[in-house]
Amino acid sequence: MSPAVQALGAADVAPTPPAPGRSCPLHYRYRPEDLAVPPPAGLQDLEVLYVVGGLYGNLVALHRVLQLFSQESGRKALVFNGDFHWFDAEPAWFDAVQQGVLAHWAIRGNVETELADEAAAGDAGCGCAYPDWVDNAVVDRSNRIHARLRSVTSAAQRRTLAKLPMWLRADVGGCRVGIVHGDAQSLAGWGFAQEHLREPAGRDLARPWFAASGVDAFACSHTCLPVFQRLRLEADAAPRHWILNNGAAGMPNFQGDGAGLLTRIALRPYRGPERRFGVRAGLDHVHAEAIAIDVDAATWRARFQATWPEGSDAHLSYFDRIAHGPAYRVADAVRSED
Repeated sequence: MSPAVQALGAADVAPTPPAPGRSCPLHYRYRPEDLAVPPPAGLQDLEVLYVVGGLYGNLVALHRVLQLFSQESGRKALVFNGDFHWFDAEPAWFDAVQQGVLAHWAIRGNVETELADEAAAGDAGCGCAYPDWVDNAVVDRSNRIHARLRSVTSAAQRRTLAKLPMWLRADVGGCRVGIVHGDAQSLAGWGFAQEHLREPAGRDLARPWFAASGVDAFACSHTCLPVFQRLRLEADAAPRHWILNNGAAGMPNFQGDGAGLLTRIALRPYRGPERRFGVRAGLDHVHAEAIAIDVDAATWRARFQATWPEGSDAHLSYFDRIAHGPAYRVADAVRSED
């Protein structure tokens, strides 16, 4: 018996540990101050930065991302900010995604972190740290999806994922960008979820993270719905700090729109029909935009359903969104705090 249990009095009750899929392990943690460093070589003085979160193993979307990025000119970088694996629960499919992603910059999300953790023994499940508003059935299915995904990976693939960082820093035209998967404190944090940012308390929680990290914008994903939220800091003459959450690159983000989204931060605006919305971030000459990742819907659905047929965990959790998009609109995604 542990000392902590021995110390409990007769009337004391030990707290129930969070269920797998609800917990946020301590090794997911970091501090906003950790991001107050110069970017690595290759992420400095960029003209174009793509941040692609939540690819979820969508190989068709990956090919489209690479095509879009190849059309950009100037000093550019592409960063996959976690959860690039998920639906790719077949060895060849998983390997194709991993090789395509790791040819570029990448950080790990909770999916990759739990795949890489040989000592986890499933305690954190998928590592999603789902909040209370997510139904238990969804959490249970996610844990089983992750277990199936892990079963197709090799030890070498998992070791490669373990070496990826939890965050990165980049600079675009003087705009300092913190690239995370979850929020400024945790790889699986929900502080940048659109649900939290609707509330004044949620915005107040996020505000100090900018001052501590020294960044002008956080580029994130993890929470599955996009939001570009502007925040005013006390030092701002005008609000110029932004949370740039692309939602999901590998699934639809809006009702009736089958495209995934990536965040593009650049010195020049995007010219093309893929632009869904955009803002000026950090500095007036820096454009932050949500760019659509349009794919052939029939090809992607066939690939998905071959591995996740009707009645499977991923089909139950995700197929309706893949087919129709979530009940969310572009108008919901851009929020200004004046």
